[in-house]
Amino acid sequence: MTTTPNSRRGGRASRTAMRAAPLTDDIKPVRPGMAAGRYKPLTDAEVLKIHEAAINVLENIGIADAIPSTLEYLLPKGCKLDANGRLLFPRSLIEHTLEIAGRNFPLYAQDPQYDMEPWGTNTYFGTAGAAVYIADYETGEYRESNSQDAYDIARLVDRMEHLHFYQRAVVPRDIPEASAMDINTCYLSVSGTTKHVGTSWVHPDHLEASLKMLHEIAGGEDKWRARPFVSQSNCFVVPPLKFASDACKCLEVAVHGGMPVLLLSAGQAGATAPAAIAGALVQQVAECLAGLAYVNAIKPGAPAIFGLWCFVSDLRSGAMSGGSPEQVLLSAASAQMAHFYNLTGGTSSGISDAKYPDAQSGSEKGINHALVGNAGMNLIYEAAGMHGSLLGYSLEGVVLDNDTIGSVQRTIKGIEITDESLSIETMRAQCIGGPGHYLGAEQTLRIMQSEYLYPAIGDRLSSKEWKEVGKPAIYDVAHKKVREVLDNHFPSHISEEMDANIRSYLDIRLPREKMLHPSILPATL
Repeated sequence: MTTTPNSRRGGRASRTAMRAAPLTDDIKPVRPGMAAGRYKPLTDAEVLKIHEAAINVLENIGIADAIPSTLEYLLPKGCKLDANGRLLFPRSLIEHTLEIAGRNFPLYAQDPQYDMEPWGTNTYFGTAGAAVYIADYETGEYRESNSQDAYDIARLVDRMEHLHFYQRAVVPRDIPEASAMDINTCYLSVSGTTKHVGTSWVHPDHLEASLKMLHEIAGGEDKWRARPFVSQSNCFVVPPLKFASDACKCLEVAVHGGMPVLLLSAGQAGATAPAAIAGALVQQVAECLAGLAYVNAIKPGAPAIFGLWCFVSDLRSGAMSGGSPEQVLLSAASAQMAHFYNLTGGTSSGISDAKYPDAQSGSEKGINHALVGNAGMNLIYEAAGMHGSLLGYSLEGVVLDNDTIGSVQRTIKGIEITDESLSIETMRAQCIGGPGHYLGAEQTLRIMQSEYLYPAIGDRLSSKEWKEVGKPAIYDVAHKKVREVLDNHFPSHISEEMDANIRSYLDIRLPREKMLHPSILPATL
């Protein structure tokens, strides 16, 4: 049979159509929560040294500025105040805490299909951050983020296959009051996605109000406590080694309220943590161990995420350098420390220093995600859309990073070695009396979906085909995908009646009509 360019193109078109068809979960080449852990920047002996140094810090330097309630929980457990008013943690308390700490707890979603099992080396990717600017595609400028952005990012993440949870990514700058900002951020997040949500509060009263709302959405406090679908991101320490008073009060409310807590220690090496990479890691571990003791003094076994978010300074200027190789090392080593303690761990990856999605951004995010993902951290935050060293957020970046994370997940899955995958009989059939290639082989067609991952928007056209379709730039392709999602995906899991009731007792600022598809507005207004 003679083949022509058109017939070859027809074959490619049919294969492309096959790849575009939705896959069932058992066929997909990657899935949420795959086991990782192949990359280890620290030896076992070095991990132990980090641990011992952290214990030394807690026993002899301690944590400053403990509030009265913190002391009420921790002094009876064996902690002591030294002459400088610093709270010292005995080794025995840390060892006991590690014995009773909560493990193997799911992080639930409003839709159970998105529930996560973040333990062992199971790895999940999601968003996070508190960016105050949007990298605006239309203007090419940074502008202040607002409530609509907060909602739009949540529903964009809701449609990204390789983003497994949504943590608040931007600050709605159009809401200046702290209380309204906290409550609105929570509501916009849980309205925009049915995946697990993380957010934060600056005052316990704001959290109490939000819990009332979350109980209603869950169908009652008992149902909320059975499946808490929101976790609290809590910066309970101000590095180096000081408690943050309001955050500690919020932590206590969350623990009593059945909400999982991300114990977030975010020292910046060279600024608020030692410049030595090992020293920065020691400080983060010490701070998070103190937080873990605090949580378990309040309620033994309460769900707490060991949040080693070690950041890095460019020591020439003091500015954050989230895309640096040192950031990779700290985040990957953090995974090893979480594994050492057998705790659910969380860290940051993908904070590009580039201001927009570009070559620098792709390079920084690629190396960060590849190594941190393969280190096996359970929860990888700030993984999509983040730019400008945490200041800027790009919706197009979310779409691009979704592709990158998918590729990284494929490396996490690794190579399956079986008698069939070694392919000896396939070689025999193609090389002896066969066509001498594998393009149409039975094995090729059978595994093309399960063995290979194809990018959602990444360009794999030939140069000729790329030219024929107008030489699209990847940033423009990403924007087209953003518009496709935001123009069509309007989650409706929170009913109009429930929304109205929530608005009757909470000051929700984004109008309901801004959260609905335009086609149904006349019937609902």
